[in-house]
Amino acid sequence: MNFADLGLSEDILKAVSDAGYDTPTPIQAQAIPSVLMARDILGCAQTGTGKTASFTLPMLDILHHGRARMRMPRSIILEPTRELATQVAANFDTYGKYISLSKALIIGGESAAEQSKVLEKGADVIIATPGRLIDTFERGKLLLSDCKLLVIDEADRMLDMGFIPDIEKIVKMLPTQRQTLFFSATMPKEIKRLADKFLSNPKEITVSPPSTMATTVEHKLLVMDDFDKREALRQLIRSENVKNAFVFCNRKKDVDILYKSLTKHGFNAGRMHGDLAQSERTETLAKFKSGDITLLVCSDVAARGIDVSDVSHVFNFDVPFNAEDYVHRTGRTGRAGRDGKAFTLAVPEDGKLVAAINKTINMDIPLTEIDGIETLELDFTGKKRRNKKSRKSNSRDDKSARPARSDNKSDKKDVAETSKPAQAEAQPQKEADSAPASKAPAREARNNDRNNDRGNNRNDRNNRNNRRDRDDRDDKPVIGFGDHVPSFLLTEVPASSLGKKPEAEEEAPKKAAASKRKPAEKSKSTAAKKPRRSPRKKADEAPAEDAAPVAAEATEAPVEAASEATSEAAPAKEVKKRAPRRPRKKAAPKAEAAEAFESAPESNETAPAPTESES
Repeated sequence: MNFADLGLSEDILKAVSDAGYDTPTPIQAQAIPSVLMARDILGCAQTGTGKTASFTLPMLDILHHGRARMRMPRSIILEPTRELATQVAANFDTYGKYISLSKALIIGGESAAEQSKVLEKGADVIIATPGRLIDTFERGKLLLSDCKLLVIDEADRMLDMGFIPDIEKIVKMLPTQRQTLFFSATMPKEIKRLADKFLSNPKEITVSPPSTMATTVEHKLLVMDDFDKREALRQLIRSENVKNAFVFCNRKKDVDILYKSLTKHGFNAGRMHGDLAQSERTETLAKFKSGDITLLVCSDVAARGIDVSDVSHVFNFDVPFNAEDYVHRTGRTGRAGRDGKAFTLAVPEDGKLVAAINKTINMDIPLTEIDGIETLELDFTGKKRRNKKSRKSNSRDDKSARPARSDNKSDKKDVAETSKPAQAEAQPQKEADSAPASKAPAREARNNDRNNDRGNNRNDRNNRNNRRDRDDRDDKPVIGFGDHVPSFLLTEVPASSLGKKPEAEEEAPKKAAASKRKPAEKSKSTAAKKPRRSPRKKADEAPAEDAAPVAAEATEAPVEAASEATSEAAPAKEVKKRAPRRPRKKAAPKAEAAEAFESAPESNETAPAPTESES
């Protein structure tokens, strides 16, 4: 069977023959006629079997009849990664060179303005990643009402990357009357559920069982310590006849570290992961395809769909967390019937991951060894991996970390008896030196008695609140000060710490009260001398005489009240010392004199000035 028997046009057959293909693969032979009949397709085939050409060739034949309008594409192909989208676009250029069809590559990391210009001219095919396609549609640069053909490629990878909600959103934008092609390397339950939701009476095409490996790939497994993995990788690269190879890591950070290590040891290596700029990713992949780079250190972003001719080796520097990813990683080699080798470097904690891979591919990966590197055994329980995350040792389980303590009760009694004479000798000496210092040995003696009593009871060890017992697990005898007493115990204790008032503080209130009384007496004399001025010369004698005694009483009353108040309040307030209040000026006498002057009758007689005796 050849491509001419599949019903393709002459222009497409000529482009296929120019590419060097004569016989279609099994999935191409079953999918191409059904696509030309406008049926929905649910295709499942292992990687490297030609799934891309199975939908590219019939799409070119269908779109050959018609013309796209501005911002209204006629078909859409969704890819999980930018590299895979770029590769599909290259296949359109290869197979459609004799057909005048326009395409648009809508992916992230490229200029959105340039992509908008291509859409304005009109594109028959849009090859896009889900995120950038939704962003372009929401900006009003794209209309999907005329789209009649949808292709979802690498659906299982879409599921792993979290693109399923975006795909559901894109499907709602499309018209209900359309043709949908659904391709995946594996067919888990989630993918089957989505296929039933998106497809209408599809034709299921399963070329090989899910997650099967190519028979031309030789698999090897090495188990070692984590610190030996870089040296083992370098030895494998030197010993094997490596033409070009993929080196896969689980994390982007590990990709950068391993890339620097390989370049430091003189290997021709490049790197590629999702955090790099799209220009750098495209340039690195182009150099790897052309042979300028021998080793490509990458994450799982390069594990799907990247077609590099004649890749000799694949090195899994880390065991993949998902068993399906192992199928796609090793599928980069042994393509199109060629031979290939896949080496996996594992640590003992990866036992469960290796077991899942063996179950998925229905075979046990054979073990191998490297000279000079110790080979370890896999741990299929997974306990070491959990303990590795928390490096803190459990003090309850680790009995060796606890200090040794005697279980014999007689030994504890001897310890208690030896500690008592030392405490008895130290106590009289400290009582003779100073009373405050004698409290410390007595307190220590009580603590030691308590610790000895607690040590006799084995059940007290489980008491979490008894912190003193946990700290004194050694039960060593307490040695007292003996004849020597530290100098800090002989210093005189201040009266403030004992709750007593010092003598200076007790005498302070008396001095403050005496000092407050003297200004009060002075204020009386000054108040008696001040009212020499007459309020008015024209006032009568009676009002003036009445005003003088009132003024004297007004000045003396506040002064006496203030002096009595300060003398009574002084002992209560010891710390705060207030200055005596100054006597008020004679505002009240002036006001009374003014009222008397206004009410007094006019007379030519002037009131005599008050003498000192009257004041």
